[in-house]
Amino acid sequence: MQSVITNESMSETIESERAPEPVGAFPHAKRVGDLLFLSGIGPRVRGAKEIPGVMLDPAGNVVSYDIETQCRAVFENVRLVLEDAGATWQDIIDVTVFLTNMKKDFPIYNRLYAEYFAGPGKPNPTRTTIEVGALPTPIAIELKVIAAAG
Repeated sequence: MQSVITNESMSETIESERAPEPVGAFPHAKRVGDLLFLSGIGPRVRGAKEIPGVMLDPAGNVVSYDIETQCRAVFENVRLVLEDAGATWQDIIDVTVFLTNMKKDFPIYNRLYAEYFAGPGKPNPTRTTIEVGALPTPIAIELKVIAAAG
């Protein structure tokens, strides 16, 4: 898949054709010099209203969610944006993670994070994990990533 790249002064804007559409007026990523800055990425699926691992009632309120399913979907979406920007998973330098329920979700998220990010052959980036009251859509996790530009 191709991404749309436009020059804006000293940066390039990256719009992935495979990752979920942004929920606001922002690109998937920006390349500035040797760095790639990804916008917050959640577990949504491109072109779909459903969110992996989320059950909503008719009014749109979260009835239940599966943090493991959401984590795996977020990691996949990050990978898609990185690839469409010409980078790889190994290029990840820093990850900021937003969770809506630290106490309940952190143990599962932390286990999955280690599976994808830590250990031999993994990028082992710096990381900050923050609990937030809500995210823009009914999701429980979002990642903000900085990577070396591919």
